[in-house]
Amino acid sequence: MNAPAPDVLSSRAPVGVPRHRFAAIGWGLLAAIGFAVPVTVLALVVRGSRSELVEADHAAIAAATSVTRDHPGLRSALLVWQTALQPLPVYVVASLVCLLVWWRTGHRARAVWCFLTMMVAWNVALDLKYVVQRVRPVVDDPVSTAPGYSFPSGHVANAAAAGTALLVLLWPLLPGRAARGGAVTVVALVVGLTALDRVYLGVHYPSDTVAGVLVGSGLVLSSWVGFRAWGRRPGAARGEHRTEEQ
Repeated sequence: MNAPAPDVLSSRAPVGVPRHRFAAIGWGLLAAIGFAVPVTVLALVVRGSRSELVEADHAAIAAATSVTRDHPGLRSALLVWQTALQPLPVYVVASLVCLLVWWRTGHRARAVWCFLTMMVAWNVALDLKYVVQRVRPVVDDPVSTAPGYSFPSGHVANAAAAGTALLVLLWPLLPGRAARGGAVTVVALVVGLTALDRVYLGVHYPSDTVAGVLVGSGLVLSSWVGFRAWGRRPGAARGEHRTEEQ
C-alpha cells in the first residue's frame, strides 16, 4: 500500500523548524511596523515645504541657536557632548559591555543579540537619511555645522539604540528596582541631552531628534520582541523562557 502523498497545502512548519520560530519573526515584524508608522508619517510631513510642524521646527532652531550664540560656554559644552556622542565611541563602549557580559555571565545569547541589534540600528539610521533626504537647518549665523542629511538625527538614533539595547542586556543583572530605575533615568538623560545638543547647535530640527528616538529605541524593542519569542520554548507558560537567553 502506497504511503499518502504529503499535503503541500499543510500549514505545518518545515521539518526541523519549530512553528514558534515563525511566530517570533511575525511578532518582531509587527512590533517594527508599529514603530515604523509614526516615523514614516513624520518623514512625509517634514518633506513638505509648508506645514505647522515645519514652521515650528524653523522657529525652534532660530530660538535655540540664538541662545547658544549668546552663551559661549554653552556652545563649548555642546560641542564636547557632540564629540563624545559620535556613533563610533558610543558603539565601541557599548560593544565592550556586550563582550564583558558575554564573557562573565551566562547571558551569552542576549549579549550577541545586543551587539547585532546595535549594528543594524546604526546602519538603518544612516540609510534613512538617504531615503528621506531632508536638508539640514539653514542658519544665518550658524554656531555649528554638520555634513549629510538631517532626518533622522544620527546622534540621537544611535544614543537611543545603544542605550535601549544596553538596558535590555543588563536588566536581569541589575540588583533591584532602584538600580533599574537609575539605569532608565541615565539612558533617558543621555538621549534627551543629545537631542537638545543637536537642536541648540542648529544641526538638526526637533522633529529629527524625535525621529531619532523612535528609530533607535523602536528598532531595538522590535528586535527584542522577536528575540524573546524566538527563545521561548513551545508550549511554555508566559514568562517561562530559556535561562541563557532571558
